[in-house]
Order: sequence, then structure tokens, then C-alpha cells
Amino acid sequence: MSKKVVSVWTSIPFWRRSAAWVTGFASILLIWLTFDSMGQISMGTDEDLKAGVTKRVPGPTVINYKITYEMDTKRGHEVPVIGEKEKFFGRDDWSEEEARELLHLGKLGSQAKNCMNCHTLLGNGAYYAPDLTKSWLDPAWGPNGPYLGMTNSATKEEAMSKFLQNPSQYPTHQRMMPNLGITEKEAMGLVAFLKHMSSIDTNGFPRNFGRMSSDGVTGAIHGK
Repeated sequence: MSKKVVSVWTSIPFWRRSAAWVTGFASILLIWLTFDSMGQISMGTDEDLKAGVTKRVPGPTVINYKITYEMDTKRGHEVPVIGEKEKFFGRDDWSEEEARELLHLGKLGSQAKNCMNCHTLLGNGAYYAPDLTKSWLDPAWGPNGPYLGMTNSATKEEAMSKFLQNPSQYPTHQRMMPNLGITEKEAMGLVAFLKHMSSIDTNGFPRNFGRMSSDGVTGAIHGK
């Protein structure tokens, strides 16, 4: 009597072996991706910045440098570019310890004041107010924007700090930012936090940040 031919597609041992191989491969791939991601998102150092080494998350002393965005044709979107030294609140020599402390204060401030109840930061938060991931780059805070004159400030960081401390004094949009009782020191930390955030290579996110300032305000703190 001849043996009955069983199709491999109905063979239980075949599917068990296949499942084991797929699970093993997926586990190895996941481990590799985890280590690769950790390396990509690890914060750089002051030495990296001085040596011109590009990190997706630059070191805290990036606040000592000018930050711009330029189109990368290979990647198909704009990427952050760390330029020459630039004074930040009158200094361009913030040490790594000082800058890290300032960023930590800003991060804690953004959490304590519940910024993400209205805003989005690095893809997390609400959409009632604009995404703040690249707010430091908004032209509204630049030399040709309205905020320097409105806040009677000489620099972008000074204008942002004054706004955060007394937002009700500077009308921007129908969705006015409430006065959250932010102190001068807290505002300084928040501005440092926002500047550092703008230096992070977010792989093109948010895609439309360059159009957020169509009315000179919307990409900054409040708007559409």
C-alpha cells in the first residue's frame, strides 16, 4: 500500500519550524534595532560640537551655537545645521554642566506647566496650539518678525522669555496663551529647552513647520 503524500503546507512540523525561525530572526532584529536606536537618540557632548561631529541629539551646549535648517536633497527634507557661535542670553560660553542644568530646568518647566495640554512636542501632546518642536526657528521671533518690537527686546531669546512670563501682554491670536506664572529663571530654561529641541534631527518632522508662520505668529506659540 503506497504512502499518502502530505503537502508541506499542511505539515504541522513545517509550520512549527517556520514559526521558530521567524521568531528567532525577529528577536535578533529587534535587539539590533534597539541598540541602533539607543545610539541614534543618545545625546552628544560638547566635544562633539567643537569637533563638528553631527549627532541626531546634539549636546546641551548647542545653545552656544546658531541653528538653521537646510534642505538635504538625498534625504528629501530639511535637516538641522549647527553653525558658528551665537550668544544666548548674552553668553556663548555656557559650560556643559550649566547648559545641562538649564535644559533640565526647561524640561521640568514644560512638564510642570503642562505645555502638552495645548501644544505638541516631538509628536506628543495636543493640537489646540501649534507644535513647538521647531518654534525656535520661527521667523516671527527673528530680526524681521513682530516680536522683538512688540516685547521691546534686542534678541530672540529675550523676546521669547518676556512672552512666556506675560503672554497676556502680547496679543497674538484668538487662542491666547494663559498666564501660567512662569518666572524669569523658568522662562530662561524653557527657551533653552526649545532651542535645543530645534537642533534635534527629527527626520523631517514636522513636515510643515516651515509654513507655520504664514501670519508671522502661528508657528511660534499660538495660532492655527
